[in-house]
Amino acid sequence: MKRVLITGMSGVGKSALLDELAARGYSTVDTDYGDYHRVVDGERLWREDRIDALLSRDDARVLFVQGTTRNQTVFYPRFDHIVLLSAPAEVLVERLMSRTSNSYGKDPGELAETLGFLETVEPLLRESATLEVVTTVPVGRVADLVLAHVLAQETSRL
Repeated sequence: MKRVLITGMSGVGKSALLDELAARGYSTVDTDYGDYHRVVDGERLWREDRIDALLSRDDARVLFVQGTTRNQTVFYPRFDHIVLLSAPAEVLVERLMSRTSNSYGKDPGELAETLGFLETVEPLLRESATLEVVTTVPVGRVADLVLAHVLAQETSRL
């Protein structure tokens, strides 16, 4: 089974991509929901036992996992691909202010935090990414690009 991490800043379209991939029949897990986090000194981190169990599954051809936490690097060796979704700051602001599925980012402090992470965290994510997709295109196109990358080796072996 291939394991793919979908990561990036808040508002970049990670959940929308997972919804699109699930609609196409792929196995997806959004670690923003469920019991995948613990809070340490006010910071949400992945629960290593839960993520380990998730990545130990072998019930699908490809598993797409969405999340962005400081301790995700512990699991990088377990992923076949790390996909960074990115978007310009003005696009993130517009998406965070207008989304209805999640309230994170509407508060001025949260918005400032996200924009700060764009400068400090996103470059670190970029260093480890096997693919970066700028999400200013429709989500269907983002999914096409991600799938082409993830399934490329599989197709070349046929």
